[in-house]
Amino acid sequence: MSMGPKELTGRPETADGHATDVLADVLDAMRLSTLIYGRLELYAPWGLQFPDTEAAQIVVAVRGSALLSVEGASTLLTLSAGDLALLPHGGGYSVRDAEGSPVRSLEAGSCHRARALGTPIRMGGDGPQTTLVTGAFQFGVPPRSLLFEKLPRVIHVAAGSPQASPSLASALQLLIAESTSTRPGATVVMSRLADILLVQAIRTYIEEGGCQKHGLCALADPPIAKALALIHERPAEPWTVESLAAAVALSRSGFAARFSAQVGDPPLEYLARWRMTKAAQLLRESTLSLSEVAGHTGYQSEASFNRAFKRWEGIAPGAYRRERRTGPAPAASAGG
Repeated sequence: MSMGPKELTGRPETADGHATDVLADVLDAMRLSTLIYGRLELYAPWGLQFPDTEAAQIVVAVRGSALLSVEGASTLLTLSAGDLALLPHGGGYSVRDAEGSPVRSLEAGSCHRARALGTPIRMGGDGPQTTLVTGAFQFGVPPRSLLFEKLPRVIHVAAGSPQASPSLASALQLLIAESTSTRPGATVVMSRLADILLVQAIRTYIEEGGCQKHGLCALADPPIAKALALIHERPAEPWTVESLAAAVALSRSGFAARFSAQVGDPPLEYLARWRMTKAAQLLRESTLSLSEVAGHTGYQSEASFNRAFKRWEGIAPGAYRRERRTGPAPAASAGG
């Protein structure tokens, strides 16, 4: 149910004034926006199938319990009251009160209609009640960050997890309260709270230390986190493996091996990937000329930037900008 997307942009500087927030950078580059589905009041026996979508999904258990089945995940997940599940890669999923309960597809637009009327969706039998709040985060552009791509199919944050921030529990309680509200601005409040839950869920996943794959969990390793922050903060810098290793006080060989193991790409490959991600964002959202975008992303000439961008995106930067522009018209440029 689309409730008016709100882009996750415009973050403030960090407290030290220079350390780049890598997670915020990754989310900004994807132009993530929030769409809240609404509140579901379900009585056993019940089951709901949500459509396959590229949008990231969030499920909050308010009351009772539910079995969550996610396409691409090997096991069922039990959600109890106060639990949160984040599906960062989207896809279809179903929720039900118990194995074997009948599952029906959620009709398109049913959540929107219910929310417009100020009522939850109610369905099921005459058994115990489960209440869920669900939502989605739409990508303005496909996720291209290796750090995000390596997140698991589902992130489960259990109520009372020791790694969860107190602000996560507070945001959950506020979201639950607003999901029943008919006061003006309730949808906006829910969207902002959903943003907080998205970030807090990923933070909790990182800090739990149970990562089975490389990716954003690299942010839990201080030297590698610092190297990533430097790359994100200064993509135009002529970084080498040696200069990055020196900046984080590691030997060249030790740094290269550790970075590759934690991130999933060697340092300079990750740098090239991030430069192209940042270039695409600047082309869409800024008024910089192509030569200025090239300079901001570490290329000495517009021609070399054009070749690199076309290899990466499959289209020349000028054409990409014309197709994807979201900001004001840029300055004229000779490249195309």
